[in-house]
Amino acid sequence: MQAVRERRDPSPIALPGSAATLNVMRFASRAAAAVAVLGLLSSCGHKAAERAAPPPPHVQVATATERAITPATDLSGLVAPYQSVGLSSNLAEPALEVRVQEGDRVRRGQVLAILSTADLRANLEAAERNAAAADAKTVQTDYQARLAIAQGDNGVTSARSALSQAAQTLVLAQDTLRRDRELLAQGYVASLEVQQQQTQVDNDRQAVAAATAALQSAVANAQANGTPQQGLQAAGVAAARAAAAQARAQADQIRVQISKATIVAPVDGVVVNRNLNAGEYPGNRQVFTIQEIDRVYATLSAFAAQVVDLRQGAPVAVTSNSLPGQSFPGRVVALLSPTSPSGTGFVVKVDVANAGVRLRPGMAVLGHVDRPTVRGIAIPAAAFLDDNDDAVMVVSGEAAHSVHVSLVASDGKQAVVRGLAPDSRVVVDGGLGLSDGEKVVYR
Repeated sequence: MQAVRERRDPSPIALPGSAATLNVMRFASRAAAAVAVLGLLSSCGHKAAERAAPPPPHVQVATATERAITPATDLSGLVAPYQSVGLSSNLAEPALEVRVQEGDRVRRGQVLAILSTADLRANLEAAERNAAAADAKTVQTDYQARLAIAQGDNGVTSARSALSQAAQTLVLAQDTLRRDRELLAQGYVASLEVQQQQTQVDNDRQAVAAATAALQSAVANAQANGTPQQGLQAAGVAAARAAAAQARAQADQIRVQISKATIVAPVDGVVVNRNLNAGEYPGNRQVFTIQEIDRVYATLSAFAAQVVDLRQGAPVAVTSNSLPGQSFPGRVVALLSPTSPSGTGFVVKVDVANAGVRLRPGMAVLGHVDRPTVRGIAIPAAAFLDDNDDAVMVVSGEAAHSVHVSLVASDGKQAVVRGLAPDSRVVVDGGLGLSDGEKVVYR
């Protein structure tokens, strides 16, 4: 028994054709198959990995070159009438007829309404009669003034003549008195005659004094009367003429009121408000509103940066979503600053020709405003990576790299930037989502 156990402990020796030999062969075959399966699986894994790796993306590039662009700014806003005219009447008269309705197109000078003028015409007749009477009074006053002036001049002439006559009489009386005194001394005349002659001289002196006073009075009167151009009589004539002019002005004022009783359109336009019916009194209210819309204003909203280099006269193309495919040319006529110190919004006022009256007040519009030409390194406007417009992808070698730039100006298609070298290959579409350093194939 011991000898048998010793033969079994060593490794068995397989004999050809024995069962042990067959077991060994089966084990080796299975091991080889397992190795082959593992090799096959490893080969398939490598091929799958090769298929999962994507190829580099194809991108379109544009060469950054120096060029000039005309930048533009798009501003939104509303259409406003070229002018909106409110009509009212200060006449306390009822309306006889109203000839237009809201929405009617009217021409300048067209009659809109007529007010009653019966009371005004009666007042006009009275005023015209007063004016005629005042004119007649002026003629009479002028005649009397000229007569008074002439009479004053004649009075002066007469007074001077009377004074001269009185003075001559006094001289003669004085000579006679001197001779009588000489004859009295010689005893040829009585003293009574001398006394009588003395009395005559005294009377003649008084006559001269009276004539002198009369002349002074006549001169003063003539000076007061003056001439037809100045003085008391001229003032009377001027007052009469002023009264006549006032009477005529009163009549003219009533005529103006009568003319205002016919309310007419001051401009070509559209009646957008009617607040008067036949039989009503206008009162103090606005009875008609007319908007001129053959030309309109586009009032565009803007921020400070958008109006820095904008000038009056700049061309603007105005469009509206309400009128697809149509563009209306206009020009900037005013740049209006914020109305309050804390405001930041500006208004760009654009004069727009409105042929066919297609643009209507209140319609939303977009203004495409051309700005001064800018020259520099230009790239496609779509190349920016985001809305900040401060980075683009540039292809160098086989990879794309992000480059920081500063936007100078853009016309919507091309953009002039700083910070980019000339001849750089810029990825046209900045929205591809490329990573910095990612390999690409460009064309």
